[in-house]
Amino acid sequence: MKTIAVVAGVLVILAYAILQFVAGFEGIEYHMGKWWAIGAIVAAFTLRFMLPITLGAFFGAMDVWGWSWPVALVFAAPGLFVAVPALAGDAYEFLAGLWHRRKTITPLLKSEWVS
Repeated sequence: MKTIAVVAGVLVILAYAILQFVAGFEGIEYHMGKWWAIGAIVAAFTLRFMLPITLGAFFGAMDVWGWSWPVALVFAAPGLFVAVPALAGDAYEFLAGLWHRRKTITPLLKSEWVS
């Protein structure tokens, strides 16, 4: 039973990746032409440079397929919804660390010491 779930999960991820490549190709083709879209696909497979496909998927879903921009953004870049809160948490920890260090610095003058 576990094997079936793993295979189903892999197939869902593969179908999503293919759909994202199709949307990326259509979005780049719509805005820039067929040869730029082919170049983006070649760059994605040979250089592992996925940014053009991601941007093309956003514009393909929004302009070609007619989706609203928030739905197209979730479709094209779902990792942003993991990365942005993680970055916000890191920024909070950094700032809290600065505040904590500021509060615990030893005073330089004897008159500021608390006995």
